[in-house]
Amino acid sequence: MITASNIALSYGKRVIFKDVNIKFTPGNCYGLIGANGSGKSTFLKILAGQLEPDRGEITKGRGERIAVLSQDQFAFDEHTVFNTVIIGHKKLYKVMTEREALYSKTDFTEEDGIRSGELEAKFGEMNGYEAEAEAAVLLNGLGIPEEMRQKKMKELDGSDKVRVLLAQALFGNPDILLLDEPSNQLDLKTITWLEEFLSRFQNTVIIVSHDRHFLNQVCTHVADIDYGKIQVYAGNYDFWYQASQLHFHQKEAEGKKARAKAEELKEFIRRFSSNASKAKQATSRKKLLEKLTIENMPISSRKYPYIVFKPERPCGDIVLEINGLSKKIDGVSMFEDLTLTVNKGDKIAFVGDNSLIKTTLFQILAGELEPDKGSFRWGVTITNAYFPKENNEYFNNEELDLIGWLRQFAPPREDESFIRGFLGKMLFSGEEALKKTSVLSGGERVRCMLSRMMLSGANALILDEPTNHLDLETITSLNNALTAFPEVALFTS
Repeated sequence: MITASNIALSYGKRVIFKDVNIKFTPGNCYGLIGANGSGKSTFLKILAGQLEPDRGEITKGRGERIAVLSQDQFAFDEHTVFNTVIIGHKKLYKVMTEREALYSKTDFTEEDGIRSGELEAKFGEMNGYEAEAEAAVLLNGLGIPEEMRQKKMKELDGSDKVRVLLAQALFGNPDILLLDEPSNQLDLKTITWLEEFLSRFQNTVIIVSHDRHFLNQVCTHVADIDYGKIQVYAGNYDFWYQASQLHFHQKEAEGKKARAKAEELKEFIRRFSSNASKAKQATSRKKLLEKLTIENMPISSRKYPYIVFKPERPCGDIVLEINGLSKKIDGVSMFEDLTLTVNKGDKIAFVGDNSLIKTTLFQILAGELEPDKGSFRWGVTITNAYFPKENNEYFNNEELDLIGWLRQFAPPREDESFIRGFLGKMLFSGEEALKKTSVLSGGERVRCMLSRMMLSGANALILDEPTNHLDLETITSLNNALTAFPEVALFTS
């Protein structure tokens, strides 16, 4: 169990949290949700003891151990994969390393013998004898094969490092498990394994995730960060959405009813306050008006961007024909003799364990890579727009502000007011539109890339992991836009 009492945090004039009181109990999995910048990751750091709030305290059960999914992929570069997992249980790792050092001594003394007995007792109490088997099960489930387990972390690619760090957090049955975006960079098979693991986990879990399906599968409760507070709802993400919408509409209706009643009372007072026969009634209504409470609806931190893909022309009968396409990357075959016909109105999801294969295919179709063999042909009526997984090359000019950046992709006839209006729809309003591209977050960059696609007027969209870095509100807007798009979409997610 972990409890937050009267937590408050501000950055300058901006209030992140104010008087947050919340208890997370064992046996439950809490999805911590909120708009980008609402403080989800910040609150996890406060719970983990990595960040001090301005006021309030965090308490946990006596002797309970907190495990946190590390966000630093380079912190364990000099450790082996196996040791990195065990480090997740720091006390066990300390005992294990001292035990190994003791048994490797050539001059083993009587004092060493006494100490080894103490270490063996501690090692057994912490289930040290099962540690190797448990680590192997976790690594296997997360797609790290046995031959990689004695490699150093610096030898692994980013995706595999994420998996090892996730195994580290899950290791040793922690009492409180804090996971920030645990499904990032995992394939569908591994996400399914993680969902099953968490559904069996008996202790307290708190998760930040932008994957709505994942939250629906694992969460027993949703902790919603909004209005500077955290409100807990029983049920998964879909239950939260329905309950929060119902609550919002109820408050809105109550406010409307109260305002209407106030206007009715004011009108009576205006008409009859000077009328002797009705003066008593007017006074009575004045008292009623004074007692009437009209609550202003608080401003939510949730904002939904306006995402709409409008093709300049419909697709003709021939959209895309792929014939015998083959490609190797660094001598490894991505695909061989790939043949596919994309028809009018098709929306095709490309799935599979290796994300590089899908990225390679999309880069070829977008004209960024040449195939080794085979050919492909877009129809004469087709214009395509490509959303790449990696977008760094689009933001090389760090001196550009957002207006200048988007102007590169806007029709020449459009003026600054058009570009500002467009940026406003994508939640870059006022001074935000003058932000330099060098300071953009991952989510802000994705919104910029989606803006670029929207301006293209393309009738064939190619999207490689478009939801990475996005909050749930922007993902919802993107989902709706792709559902409403009348032409062709090829995507992986």
